[in-house]
Amino acid sequence: MAGGAHPQAGEVALSLEHMNGIEEVDAASATLTALAGTPLMLVQQAADEAGFLCGIDLGARGSCTIGGNAATNAGGNQVLRYGMARRNILGMEVVLADGTIVRSLNKMLKNNAGYDWPQLFIGSEGTLGVITRVVIGLHPKPQGVQTALCAVSSFEDALLVLRQFQQTHPGRLLVFEAMWQEFMTVATQICGLSPAFEADHDITLLIEADMGADPAGTEAFSLFLSDLYEQDLIKDAVVAQSSADRNRFWAYRETPYEYGRFLPEEIRFDVSVPLDRMTEAVAHLRQEMPKHWPEAVYVVYGHVADSNIHINAAIQDMSDEIKKGVQNLVYDLVSRLGGSVSAEHGIGRIKRPYLSLSRTEPELALMAKMKQVLDPTGILNPGRIL
Repeated sequence: MAGGAHPQAGEVALSLEHMNGIEEVDAASATLTALAGTPLMLVQQAADEAGFLCGIDLGARGSCTIGGNAATNAGGNQVLRYGMARRNILGMEVVLADGTIVRSLNKMLKNNAGYDWPQLFIGSEGTLGVITRVVIGLHPKPQGVQTALCAVSSFEDALLVLRQFQQTHPGRLLVFEAMWQEFMTVATQICGLSPAFEADHDITLLIEADMGADPAGTEAFSLFLSDLYEQDLIKDAVVAQSSADRNRFWAYRETPYEYGRFLPEEIRFDVSVPLDRMTEAVAHLRQEMPKHWPEAVYVVYGHVADSNIHINAAIQDMSDEIKKGVQNLVYDLVSRLGGSVSAEHGIGRIKRPYLSLSRTEPELALMAKMKQVLDPTGILNPGRIL
């Protein structure tokens, strides 16, 4: 997603495709050990068969690998409850640039024996070492997952919905996705999905919660949404009554995977914006995008509860100059609002020129020192991040 894995002239691509397999599921420790080339979906299936859940989940689960998830500190749909990849990894094995194998296949939540060096390699995008094994901490399976689509009039109201849910049902929220009106317009008018509600609304929320196996949890979920409706915080809502309903709700959120079939060339952004500046960010995009690129189709959506939004802009005959202009608009805005140029997709080559917008000079100097110590000849993913 950030140009980190695309070989350039004179480079050699290293594939861990055959380093594939689940080595152990330890039910007592609630951990799973896997080789780095194992697809995430296989890790999830192994966890499920053992009666657990893998907290890492993202749309590319069928093709991405657990080693890649660690190397990029992958986020995804359930970060709100289970955290990024970093929070789910207890141990790992890494091969350094000089061939040294460093191994700490730790299964314990508490292990303060010196520096927690595996954390250094999580999110390093292959620039410091090659991850070859990981130990994943597993979670209990959710019971009684409830799913709803809710319409709200503003991001401030969306935040109130989020905070009230967290206060009323602490620890139960799994997913809190926001899709702004432009996103839903593309989903219905271009991608062909039926409208979620009779009227248009500024934001549609996709909410999922683990309400427990007791039927009372199902009732509590609906009652909570009814209370929000009475407070006029949500303008409309529909609760899934079946797996078919749940799939239909998720189909809206997953329409970006189909944009290539319906839209011209896209430029995609994965950024973080402080929640108290989110309204300002979207308002600025709504003002500036049509002004500079009147024919552009753009959407804003994302996980939002963790400050992460995605911005996609599709423009006919997209030139390098247009790409540069859109990048400057988005990244300058994010920097001005105190956000991050990368929420979950990494830096790679594409975002390297913009890294200084989110990191200070001392931070960049520290990163360069780490790179120099671990990869003095610069053979690991050269030109990525730094």
